[in-house]
Amino acid sequence: MLSKSGTAKFTARLLALLALFSIALQPAHAQSILRDAETEAFLDEISEPLIRAAGLEPANVDIVLINDKSINAFVAGGQTVYLHTGLIHAATTANEVQGVIAHELGHIEGGHVIRYSEGAEAAGNISIASLILAAAAVAAGAGEAGMAIMQAGQQAAMGKFLAFSRVQESVADASGARYLSAAGISGRGSISFFKKLQNFEFRLGIPQTDSYDRTHPLSGERITVLEDTYKADPAWEAPLHPKWEADFKRVKAKLLGYIAEPNATLRDYPESDLTVPGHYARAYAWHKAAYPDKALREADALVAKNPDDPYFLELRGQILLESGKPTEALASLRRATELTGNQPLIAAILGHALIATEDPDKLQEAERVLKSAVTRDNNNPFAWYQLGVVYQALGDEPRAALASAERYLMMGAPQLALPNAAKAMAGLPEYSNDWIRAQDVKLVAEAQVQRMSKRRR
Repeated sequence: MLSKSGTAKFTARLLALLALFSIALQPAHAQSILRDAETEAFLDEISEPLIRAAGLEPANVDIVLINDKSINAFVAGGQTVYLHTGLIHAATTANEVQGVIAHELGHIEGGHVIRYSEGAEAAGNISIASLILAAAAVAAGAGEAGMAIMQAGQQAAMGKFLAFSRVQESVADASGARYLSAAGISGRGSISFFKKLQNFEFRLGIPQTDSYDRTHPLSGERITVLEDTYKADPAWEAPLHPKWEADFKRVKAKLLGYIAEPNATLRDYPESDLTVPGHYARAYAWHKAAYPDKALREADALVAKNPDDPYFLELRGQILLESGKPTEALASLRRATELTGNQPLIAAILGHALIATEDPDKLQEAERVLKSAVTRDNNNPFAWYQLGVVYQALGDEPRAALASAERYLMMGAPQLALPNAAKAMAGLPEYSNDWIRAQDVKLVAEAQVQRMSKRRR
């Protein structure tokens, strides 16, 4: 039997789980999103066959990278899969990442985020019923019996909630296996990644006998259930996709170079490593450590291997730009933008370089490049900021204000977006396209400010 403190712990734990879920619903505000043209292209490419197998449209599904060293992935409403950088670092193959994405797509197809309230409601009903019975027992003079009923109800509520969560995870596992099979992709990566998670559980001392008090089944339980399914599938022995695996090594290396301490990167990718991932990782490490000449040497080595690889050219241009040489960066960035068909993230860097030259003759090109970037990818605060700088330099105050309003809104600062949107509307021709856009931003910002005000009350 639980003590009063035990009842409090159960209640606190259920509330904590609900709080964690509410945090997950706003990942972009609570956590840092990393954006990189090559990484996004890679994640889109390895996900597309799985998304189609799940009966979803690739154009409607986003795979978003979160800068968090924990090994995790989640969905939080809509059709977006969030992957932590820690998961990419822990994975050995692209196939392992595909196994994780397939599982998360199972949550999307199953509508699990929407149905989450069902589990909370069922647990709440048990808890409320136990409180009613406990109150009746206390009123009848059986205080100890009333406390026991309440404690048992809290325990049952928690068990019900956790069981609901584990069922959802098991369903997502089965769905993920189905998508991999339909796409002709081996489940070996899924099993090997679960085994990695199991090793982490061993190291943390998590008992492997019972998953009763967990939101997820134990990794060992999941391996047992899934391994037979995967091994019976014709795709089990399918070879790993050579391009995907090579691209994964590149993406993983540049990610490590970007987020890890330079010493750690240079330890894992020493000077003797003359592979593409080696040059990639060291270029980012040297650049981060403020050794621009060494970073440029690594980037030049990559361009020498493939002069028409847009991501090598992007890296070279970015190093030159951020080393105070924007004019020298232009050729590489223009070529990278051209080769990728004006990829918005790369085009935004080109726009920045054009502005950084401080050459008034380049402002028109910067405006054109940046307008194209925000039109094709509206969710890029950096591009909106640069476009605002261009309009400011051209003396177009209303459009500079509109660009600022757009940027502040997507940064989660509606109180700053609101006056900028109003300023834009005051200076733009009434009912023009830009005026209507400023009005839309103003209305959204007003609604968000009102919600924020209500939450503070």
